[in-house]
Amino acid sequence: MATFIDFHALQTLPPSNINRGEDGAPKTAAFGGTRRQRISSQALKAAQRRDFAHMLNRDELGVRTKQIVAETAARVCAADPEVSPAEAEKWSSAAFGKAGIKVAKPKAKKDEDPKPEQAGYLVFLGNHQLDRLAAAIVEKRDQAFTKKEVLEIIDTEHAVDVSLFGRMIADDAALNVDAAVQTAHAIGVSEAAPDFDFYTAVDDFTKAEEETGAGMMGTIEMMSSTFYRYATLNVDQLLENLGSEEALVRAIDAYARTFILSLPTGYQNTFAAHTLPDLINVAVRKRPVSYVNAFERAVAPDERGTIAAASEAMADEASKVTELYGLAPERSWLIASAALEADVDSLGQKTGFAELVSQLEDQVRSLLNEDER
Repeated sequence: MATFIDFHALQTLPPSNINRGEDGAPKTAAFGGTRRQRISSQALKAAQRRDFAHMLNRDELGVRTKQIVAETAARVCAADPEVSPAEAEKWSSAAFGKAGIKVAKPKAKKDEDPKPEQAGYLVFLGNHQLDRLAAAIVEKRDQAFTKKEVLEIIDTEHAVDVSLFGRMIADDAALNVDAAVQTAHAIGVSEAAPDFDFYTAVDDFTKAEEETGAGMMGTIEMMSSTFYRYATLNVDQLLENLGSEEALVRAIDAYARTFILSLPTGYQNTFAAHTLPDLINVAVRKRPVSYVNAFERAVAPDERGTIAAASEAMADEASKVTELYGLAPERSWLIASAALEADVDSLGQKTGFAELVSQLEDQVRSLLNEDER
């Protein structure tokens, strides 16, 4: 049976708009009959991918682009300056075609130089896979690849972000990578209450001439919510995608850190909503369990505030899951401020951020040792 690591967080944001929809307003969703503020799973994962760059090496990460031919050709030319750009593009295109990824030249505008062939959709590949493919192209030059040879390069030992969040190839489902992580949209635990920031800006020169009035004006919609955030990581799937136990440990370490610390950056210059979670619960278990139903009834803040009421509701939901279904976690950790006026000790062993990450790493290594036995 697979092992999962569940990540739960309660995080309060002041008036902000870190994830907006096409109308510019903060994203929302209906839950439990009331409208809630929402942060999309795509935005949350994009923030994590951005921050992976600060804790993982380039060759552990991937790139997502249509420009796979140009990207590979550039690496071919860097590896062997004697190869012309035209040759590098020709050989790179042939390699991807052999793998089953269709590439074609985009339509060039009038008087515009032809562009290299590109895929019709974003392709998510590891930097080390592109480097290996470029090295193989330099070695083979105009000799044709077999499909097996190309797949051995671009469809094994995937990058950390590819392994975590998965890959879909429209041309050939065999090239898909099953995501090791499932991420829920974060939702507010209370009913959404939109507000508007009316702003003006003054023209410095007209101000000097003592003219009145604004040089520009507008409004930004904003909301403030305590969010419930949830994601679950399939350890076995992640190991299969990465192909290395050491890579697994590094990937889980990076994922845990970014889940706790990363946020989308929408309108942060305007609102600076750089908060940290009020409560973190990480649990190792054989079946993933979300506690979102703790907030099906919108939380009504009491004299202690919304955070305490939400924390208590989440702890109650976790206890019900264990009592009704017997789905107690094998190991569980809790980060919660001592000032949090709610009984949440049942959620897990209280610890700090650094200690949680370290103990989670030890737990993963212990699981690997058990599998070897």
